[in-house]
Amino acid sequence: MSVVLQSFPLLLQGLILTLEITAGGAVLALVLAFLAGLAGTARSRILRAVSRVYVEFFRGSSALVLMFWFFFALPLIGFRFEAVAAAIIALGLNVGAYGGEVVRGAILSIPPAQYEATIALNMSPALRMRRVILPQAWASMLPPFGNLLIELLKATAVAALITINELTFVGQQQRAATGESLPIYTTVLFMYFVVAQVLIFGMRRLELRTARSLGRAPAARRGRRPALAGVGDGGGSGGVG
Repeated sequence: MSVVLQSFPLLLQGLILTLEITAGGAVLALVLAFLAGLAGTARSRILRAVSRVYVEFFRGSSALVLMFWFFFALPLIGFRFEAVAAAIIALGLNVGAYGGEVVRGAILSIPPAQYEATIALNMSPALRMRRVILPQAWASMLPPFGNLLIELLKATAVAALITINELTFVGQQQRAATGESLPIYTTVLFMYFVVAQVLIFGMRRLELRTARSLGRAPAARRGRRPALAGVGDGGGSGGVG
């Protein structure tokens, strides 16, 4: 226990840097996801092709190799990135590619009747997307976005391999300094778990708020079952005939 207490301030500093990388990567991934998703549904073949190339390339690339490429390879041709910037860019590009497919799929899932109604109202394509399509698609994007955010948090651990003093790297240093693997790594594991639960809670609250803004009923409370048709509305007196 004393080892954990002594190491906790350093682990907390590592956690703060982990959160910074997670936040930076999430913002970049969200921007890229929307750009790729919107381009993937555009009428222009060129935009759709650019979106497909980006999604397939970075979705099929290793985030760790991308970090190595930005941090170790690009400086050889004159482009230098700080370690944290390299991690944020690599993770943002990788997760953004997955997010692009989420955005594209959510937009394509909107019923054609919604498009027809906006055309009948003489809405411009931009207004149609902003006022009708995206608000409904956003509700469908949130659950997979939540999963991607958790994956992004966990992926920050590989940033230790480019000498970033994030949580995993600090944990390795403390384990080497104290020789206590079990308490150190248990603490690191628990810290990742707590942060993940906070992110999950926040995403679920956002999902609930979005559903309410669209006039959708929230999920039934645990332990309550929806009433069956014809049960409890007059003792079943509504028979045929």
